[in-house]
Amino acid sequence: MPPRPPPASSSTPFLADVSRFLGAFRWAFMPLGLVALVAVGVHSAADTLDERLLALVDRVDAGFDALVGRYSLTAPLVEWVSLEQRTRIARFLALAWELAADVVLALPALGYRESAAPVPAEAWRVVLEPQKAARPTWHQLWSRCLRKPTPMRWLRPLATAAVVLAGACAVARLIQGSVYLSWRELFGDGAADVAARALAVASLVGVLVSLGWRAVLRNLQHADAVCEEAGGRAALRRGLLGCAVVVPLAVAAVVDATPVLSFFR
Repeated sequence: MPPRPPPASSSTPFLADVSRFLGAFRWAFMPLGLVALVAVGVHSAADTLDERLLALVDRVDAGFDALVGRYSLTAPLVEWVSLEQRTRIARFLALAWELAADVVLALPALGYRESAAPVPAEAWRVVLEPQKAARPTWHQLWSRCLRKPTPMRWLRPLATAAVVLAGACAVARLIQGSVYLSWRELFGDGAADVAARALAVASLVGVLVSLGWRAVLRNLQHADAVCEEAGGRAALRRGLLGCAVVVPLAVAAVVDATPVLSFFR
């Protein structure tokens, strides 16, 4: 008599039910996760621009003081804007820049939708029934970027990739610091440092694998759809203002807000 199979674990059906229940809300939390990751990355990049914006405001104020100081009538306007006011102006500019970049890069992520793999339809259905237009694949999007290059098609996804990497690094730094400070008393500095770095790298990779590439794909899809709708030379002019907003932040994110190598040193 063949041996009976071991009874299934009672926890398996429960975990499967929980997984199916949470999967039913994937349409909601995936777009929100993409928006949150982009917003964190934009915020990390904007934080690095505070001092640069303050220096720019100081130069403008110095030029204004030099101009009004030439005449006795306007001389009282010298030092009209104090250091505290200049700091507030710089912070306001950084906040406005950050919010504008969020609108450009994060809002398209709300349109992220997942769909099952297409099932080949019967020949008669293809002829008689209208077929829904599927979203383009990576290969199709990449081909159009090469055949019909536009600033929006190239700069928006690259800027998204930069801020997404900055956001993932911010999450990894938070985990590294929290783990190190909480484990240092228990395991010592050496073990806590190694564990914190390992968990930081794991979280960095996990965020990029689960959310990062999806944010880039969604912005690429959005840019491609906008350019295809415009068509011709009009596509070259679409999204230029948004690109001008996000490209400097993307550069700041890559230069100052993505300390990837710091997790390995």
